Parts: sequence; structure tokens; C-alpha cells
Amino acid sequence: MFEGFETAEIAGVHLRHAGSGPPVLLLHGYPQTHLMWSEVAPGLVAAGHAVVCPDVRGYGASHKPPAGERAIGYSKRVVAAELVEVMAALGHERFAVVGHDRGGRVSYRMALDHPGVVTRLATLDIVPTLDQWESMQGTATVGGFHWSFLAQPSPFPERLIGSDPGYFLRTLCEKWAAHPLPNLEHYVAAFTEDAVRASCDDYRAGATIDVELDRADRDAGRRIACPTLVLWGDPTGKRPSPLPVWQHWADDLRGHALPCGHFLAEEAPAETLAALVAFLAA
Repeated sequence: MFEGFETAEIAGVHLRHAGSGPPVLLLHGYPQTHLMWSEVAPGLVAAGHAVVCPDVRGYGASHKPPAGERAIGYSKRVVAAELVEVMAALGHERFAVVGHDRGGRVSYRMALDHPGVVTRLATLDIVPTLDQWESMQGTATVGGFHWSFLAQPSPFPERLIGSDPGYFLRTLCEKWAAHPLPNLEHYVAAFTEDAVRASCDDYRAGATIDVELDRADRDAGRRIACPTLVLWGDPTGKRPSPLPVWQHWADDLRGHALPCGHFLAEEAPAETLAALVAFLAA
């Protein structure tokens, strides 16, 4: 796994990196770590890219600082800015970014806040945070219950999850996946008390400051200027396309579904890699 990759820690961010050529930053989602890219990252290196796979702030082996007032320390603006600095420390001043789930939210925020840095953007199985909240009405809130639950004030979700964190994490992952996840037990092991708290802070920021930032950008007509790829999982062929939502945010947009559940890079690694290689080479 990650053969040929070097391990590093930069300003509290644990990461692996390898390769040379146009740089690509790969950002994982909840409740994962950088290991979600284990079957995609080497293929990108082989395709001629310098690849960086961090554990995002609050997850895995990376630091988990206090959230501060209104969970601002886990706002996607703060997390994105931190990762821009990490990439600069590795010598990458401009780069493409690919993000799944929560990492996708960091990724599009990075593209909006740092348009001179992000050359290409790919998001996996998300719509922007503001649109996600606006879509969760009526029975749609049942499937997305974790958004409201994890965003509850501390220590309510932490204490409930803490009674059996492995059960909580396995239940969510098995619900969202259409195929078994090879790294699931690693995610369970990484779901420590600090990681539970930090991931709740991530969702608290998603219910407060992140929504405000999205709304301000949407109201101001700010858009993602770089080429944007949207991929999503659709195991039945019946899931509505998220492209109409993303058309309100991105000028240069393309995308398609993959035959899998929520965890594209682990459930359909070959298809995910092929889509990313084609997009990054275009």
C-alpha cells in the first residue's frame, strides 16, 4: 500500500507523497483517512503526477486542535488555507485538488478562496454545503440525519458516539457503501476520542460558518473558474445527477456517475482513477 511514497508531517498535517510532474492534492472524507486513496494514488503517480495524500485536520494522524468559537478552526476556509501552505512547503505553488465527501468541501472552498492556486478541481459524491442543507427537507432528512446530529453542541454527539464508536462508524459506512470497504477497520481504529470530537467540530462548522461562506459567495455571484469534474456514485442508475446544482457554481463543468456507492475511490478504484487521469490530462 502506497509503495514508493514518503511519509511526512508538516505543521501538524500527516501525509504521504510521491512522484513528479503536475501536482495533485487528494483529500479524503468522513470518517476516513488518506488510506482511502491507496488504490488511486499510485496510479496517478504512474500517470506522471506528483501526488500528495494528507490526513485532513481532525482525522487520522493529523493534528486535532480546539475548534474555537463557532467551530471556526474546522471551517473549510481554515482547513483549505492550511493545506495550501502544506503544498507550498512541498514546493507546489499551483496544483489540482481532488476531494471526496468532507474533503470535497475543503476542495471547492479552496478553489473559491485560492483561484490562483487551484488549477483543476474534482469533487466526489457531494454538492456544495449550502445546497446540501437546502435539499434536506421532509423525509430527505432521514438519510442525512448525521448532518444535524454531528453538528449538535458538544458534548452531546461525542458522548453518544463514544458509547460504541465502532458500531456507529461501521453502521454509517455500511449504509453508504454498495460494496465492502477494504480499509474499514483502519478507519475504526483511527476513530479515537479526539477524532470523534474533531469530526463533530467539522460538522458544526458545516452548519455555521461554512454555510455563511457559501451563501456570501452565491449571493455575490462568485464562481469556480478552473475546470471542474463532478463524480458521484450510483449503483442502481436511478440517482439524480448533481450537475444541475454544480452549474450554479462552476464555469467549466463536466462529470458522470460511477457504478458504486458513496466511496468511489474504494468501491470503484479503476473507474475513479481512469476518470481522474483523463480529466487531469485534458
